[in-house]
Amino acid sequence: MSAPGLVVFGEDWGAHPSSTQHLIARLAQRRDVVWINSIGLRRPRLSQHDLRRLSGKLWDMTRRRSPQAQDGRIPPRLRLMNPRAVSWPGSKLAAAFNRASLGAQVRAQMASADMTRPILWTSLPSAVDVADSIPHRALVYYCGDDFSALAGVDHAPVAQMEKRLAARADLILAASEDLAARFPPHKTLLVPHGVDLDLFCAPAPRAPDLPQDAPVAGFYGALAEWIDMEMLTGAARALPDWRFVFIGPRHTNIDALAALPNVSLLGPRPHAALPGYAQHWSVSMLPFRDNAQIRACNPLKLREYLAAGAPIATTRFPALAPYAALAHVAQRPQDFADALLMAAQDGARAPERRASVQAQSWEARAREIETALASFT
Repeated sequence: MSAPGLVVFGEDWGAHPSSTQHLIARLAQRRDVVWINSIGLRRPRLSQHDLRRLSGKLWDMTRRRSPQAQDGRIPPRLRLMNPRAVSWPGSKLAAAFNRASLGAQVRAQMASADMTRPILWTSLPSAVDVADSIPHRALVYYCGDDFSALAGVDHAPVAQMEKRLAARADLILAASEDLAARFPPHKTLLVPHGVDLDLFCAPAPRAPDLPQDAPVAGFYGALAEWIDMEMLTGAARALPDWRFVFIGPRHTNIDALAALPNVSLLGPRPHAALPGYAQHWSVSMLPFRDNAQIRACNPLKLREYLAAGAPIATTRFPALAPYAALAHVAQRPQDFADALLMAAQDGARAPERRASVQAQSWEARAREIETALASFT
């Protein structure tokens, strides 16, 4: 008997891959999947970014052809769906519209895929308002972030949605111990993030735009408010002979950092290109602030950095604990430059860093989840 299908509420498929995308791509190897692109976790603001995003969403809703992944790659058994939905957490009117409109859309996709009573998986608390309108055999909540503290989220209404979702879920998958401790233990499974070993361990050629004339401290990911910009600026000033390279979009003010002559802002790069940077720079950086979001997080790049092999300089956060002996931890923000200097002397431990994540592939994580989902067949 084939495995039941999955209906998944996640972010927009094909952007920089999230843990949900990594897992579902592997679960889709033996299940049919209907993936609903993001229905949002906050009401839109009158900002240039939100207006661009809203116009894109409206275009996606109205076009007749099937949605395409941003990176062009979609697993063969996965169907993408652009939702006609209103992102307005806490609004009863928006919730009613989404139940009627989005529920009908999902049921039509299920019928087209010959999918009956699938497992309903959501990585977004906002999907709780739609769950009743979709026939399903089980409701799974994949909790990868602390939505009560996550930047860019309407915290109070989303926290209430998460509370309702957790009460109704048949299974909760939590990405960190901090997150798992918030939910009923009898139906909560800790599933730490994995890593794409084939991508990050396989030797990659050096990226052509990576500086070669000095030691390089590198970081990839969003330059957002949970990154300690003051600490990075201080470290770059303290190490003028180093080059500091940042890959990813800017979501916060980084003017002071960007003004330094030894700082390079390369912008976003495709996920598949990241080993060409992380394997060849001198030190990988995890420069997080100490806040509720970071204390609950389990950053994907930690295991990716370890698999890439380069030394790591980092601030301290709970998910680092199993790997702290393989990293150089700055106890105070002013110590980050010293952590970089010490890490730069640690290149010989690359095999040990890679070995620390060999059992933690996304394939292994997907097998754990398959075992848990088997009770719903």
